Amino acid sequence: MMLSKARRDVMLPKMDEIIKSLRTLAVEHADKPMLSLTHGQTATPTTFGKEMANVAHRLQKHRDAVAAVEIVGKFNGATGNFNAHKTAYPNINWPSVSSNFVSGLGISYQPYSTQIECHDFIAELCDATSRFNTTLLDFDRDMWQYCSRNVLKLKTFKGEVGSSTMPHKVNPIDFENSEGNIGISNALLRHFSEKLPVSRMQRDLSDSTVLRGLGTAFGHSLIAYEAALRALGRITVNDKAMNAELDGAWEVLAEPAQTLLRKYQVAGAYELLKEATRGEVTNEESMRKFFETLSTKLPPADMKALRELTPQSYIGVAPELARAEGK
Repeated sequence: MMLSKARRDVMLPKMDEIIKSLRTLAVEHADKPMLSLTHGQTATPTTFGKEMANVAHRLQKHRDAVAAVEIVGKFNGATGNFNAHKTAYPNINWPSVSSNFVSGLGISYQPYSTQIECHDFIAELCDATSRFNTTLLDFDRDMWQYCSRNVLKLKTFKGEVGSSTMPHKVNPIDFENSEGNIGISNALLRHFSEKLPVSRMQRDLSDSTVLRGLGTAFGHSLIAYEAALRALGRITVNDKAMNAELDGAWEVLAEPAQTLLRKYQVAGAYELLKEATRGEVTNEESMRKFFETLSTKLPPADMKALRELTPQSYIGVAPELARAEGK
């Protein structure tokens, strides 16, 4: 019952608040082009809003899994068989009475158990929460990297100390706080999900001391959620830095050029682009010169589309995807 109330009144509202904040960012920055990094290297551009939509979509799935866990209780005697109940009052339908009683407490009835309710639902709840947490930790680290790349900035507050020795710094401490608390919480949650469903024979007492840590685990999750929300309230998009990164990454347009060549089954399309771009210094001038060498291989309409592309405009349907998730 404590877990039921904590989930309903504390955990789910905070999860929803994070998802709502991300969806707001997804819509606000749906069109803001940003360089992607795969394997730490320049990759096909995205938009900042689409990246926020990605995380919101993932978190929503995990949040729904947390909400869907059926919380159950048992009331059926020392080893789950109503032995003493039936002996004292043999004419009562004890399974029915027990079901009505437990359901009346606002939780579901567990008809089969040993001396204890077997804690499978607690394991499910811990697993689902830890998956939400892991996705949020992934987000925390990406946002930390965006701040490091200077494509995101953090709002400053009067009187705040950024560093004890370097006064100029505005550190992403809330993302770090969130990450650290998730680490503590998930270490406990994963232990619970592995340990609690295991009990020797009809019951041993090893679960009792472990159950006392549930509040600690969910408490650290809550601290992490609040830290992430503080961080989200401080970020601003650095348009200038995002555009500068894209201006220095004209090599990303090798992909559409290769795709158009493959569309028309031009032999050696990959090799053409690889030779022109891999390990080479690529800029707008060199890339546009390369595009012109393709004019005899591609139809005029496709050449026109290729000539008009820039790293900033090569974002596919990212804006539409970001807005769709943000609704």
